[in-house]
Amino acid sequence: MHVFYTPDINSNEYVLNEDESKHCIRVLRLNIGTEVHLIDGIGGLYKAEIIDLSKKNVKLRVVEATHNYNKRNHHLHIAVAPTKNIDRLEWFLEKATEIGIEEITPIICDRSERRVVKEDRLVKVVTSAVKQSLQAYHPKVNPQINLSDFLKLENDSNKMIAHCIDENSRQYITQVAQPNQNYTILIGPEGDFTPLEIELALRNGYKPLTLGNTRLRTETAALAACFEVNYLNR
Repeated sequence: MHVFYTPDINSNEYVLNEDESKHCIRVLRLNIGTEVHLIDGIGGLYKAEIIDLSKKNVKLRVVEATHNYNKRNHHLHIAVAPTKNIDRLEWFLEKATEIGIEEITPIICDRSERRVVKEDRLVKVVTSAVKQSLQAYHPKVNPQINLSDFLKLENDSNKMIAHCIDENSRQYITQVAQPNQNYTILIGPEGDFTPLEIELALRNGYKPLTLGNTRLRTETAALAACFEVNYLNR
């Protein structure tokens, strides 16, 4: 069944926006009477029927609603340095959304090779993955922020920083975290965090984290952290 993202749905009848309507009419070629799924990004999953079509608008009637659909028992926030090749960051966003994540923040670090990201583009990638994987909750994509400023933000979650320095001090997620918690994990850029950045994070309550014995790309490390938290909470 086809899925449409409808964050402003608030009644039993709904008109798709122009972009979604065009996709419905011109690409999918759906007709009156076709049943589709709608998701609002805050836990609502709706089964709806197309009741009217025009050149630019598609009108739907909700026939069944489910709230708090697949609500998760934890909150995962990954703050990741944007990769030089933006496609790799977008790949991470897509896969993390499919696996399960609540919040993403691009962080700019001393060794970051990319210092500007287009937030609206990242949101579009996440929205597409939400629809593809039938996620009723839309992960929040925050504006980019310098790492030093991010570390100053109030944060009552289980905080971790994944890095490749000082192997003896790092622990696995299962050693530093328990299920049913809030988690914030820092993933550095190509070249890793600097020793000063790691020291600053540790002073702000972040625990040193290892993701295994191999050296991972930024986007791979971020996805590995996402998987491990989800596995911990199964």
